[in-house]
Amino acid sequence: MDTALIIVIVVAVLVACILAALAFRRRNATRQEEARHEASQTRDIADVAAVDSDLLIAEADERAARAERERLAAEKQRLDAEQAKREVSDMRARADEMDPDVDTTSADVDADPSERTTNP
Repeated sequence: MDTALIIVIVVAVLVACILAALAFRRRNATRQEEARHEASQTRDIADVAAVDSDLLIAEADERAARAERERLAAEKQRLDAEQAKREVSDMRARADEMDPDVDTTSADVDADPSERTTNP
């Protein structure tokens, strides 16, 4: 009877070990599946965030381009205004040279035209 009892105990221990190993494998498989699912969700969230950040970058680039166009337009307007001012100054100088009543020989040629002396 002792031998039969030992065999039953050994078989019971073997069955318990087999059941424990199966349960361990199943638990590991479940954990791996949960980890895969969580990783998939995290990737999906990362993909959405990447698209959002790409949109923000595109908007920022567009705003920067718009600002650069405005800066260039303002610079062109300033240069055009300076050119027009030089042309006005040149026209006044030519008019003064043609006018016999304006003394253009003085040192204040670049002075304000209202400050120039006229010959009476």
